Amino acid sequence: MGCDGGTIPKRHELVKGPKKVEKVDKNAALAARWKYCALSTEKLRRPIVTCDLGRLYNKDAVIEFLLDKSADRPNSEVVSHLRGIKDIKELNLTDNPAWEGERRNTKGDRYEDMHCAMFICPVVGLEMNGKHRFCFLRTCGCVFSDRALKEVKTEICHKCGDPFKEDDLVVLNGTKEEVEKLRKIMEEKRAKAKATKKSKKSKFAEAVSKPSESKENPDSTETVFAEGKTSTENDEDRSQPVPGPSGSSSSSKVVKPLAASGSLAASGSLAASGSLAESGSKRSIQSMEEKSETYKSLFTSHSSAKRTKAQTSNWVTHTPYHF
Repeated sequence: MGCDGGTIPKRHELVKGPKKVEKVDKNAALAARWKYCALSTEKLRRPIVTCDLGRLYNKDAVIEFLLDKSADRPNSEVVSHLRGIKDIKELNLTDNPAWEGERRNTKGDRYEDMHCAMFICPVVGLEMNGKHRFCFLRTCGCVFSDRALKEVKTEICHKCGDPFKEDDLVVLNGTKEEVEKLRKIMEEKRAKAKATKKSKKSKFAEAVSKPSESKENPDSTETVFAEGKTSTENDEDRSQPVPGPSGSSSSSKVVKPLAASGSLAASGSLAASGSLAESGSKRSIQSMEEKSETYKSLFTSHSSAKRTKAQTSNWVTHTPYHF
């Protein structure tokens, strides 16, 4: 079948060879990483955020993912390391004055430069299009090119003036090796944070348990009885010999102290509470009696608040009979 009508097939049409590997266009790959959101694959628009791995996202897309992680998304594996809003940082970017956006090529009859970027480095002026390496600071979120950080070596941010360290620098859209290093750093930081939280919780639990133990096991030697003596004094009194009926002291009749200190503490606490209640009532009565007349005059029960007979008005009843 076929080959009719004078058609002559070629060799590549008849012999099937190995398929060629499709190469991805470098410019298209750079534009996808630097101009589009890594989660929603939409164009980047302010506010733009990034993670500890240096990927670029639209903030609204990340918030939607965090609110509903069960929804099926095509690039959910890219943000699997995000746990909450604290894991992202909003970037402080510098606009490119030469970028006109989509307004320039509305009809599609003009050449669109793929290397023209929305943002630039505020120090050197390099465009953030993927051809140059860019970093951001975790402290303030400002973005600079690697060339600017190498040429102007300072420990203060060039844009906002906040201090920073070398550990605060994170590469944006780095290579696979750089992403793996950043992932290890992220895991180490999270492990340290968990360890500090556990230590704080253990310290707090110990601080709470210490006062409770001291309340449950009070010192029996300091309990006060109704007679005003401590438990040690009462033990000494009990160990003394008791005089017999003839007045002579018999060593056999010796009152031994209680073996358990808990009973002494319990009896002492009960006696102390009773004595404190009685003394408190007596003190309250005495203090009320000793109060000044000016304080007593504030109440209606005082004699100054009562009206005399001259001040009281007589009841007058009127029954008109003229109607």
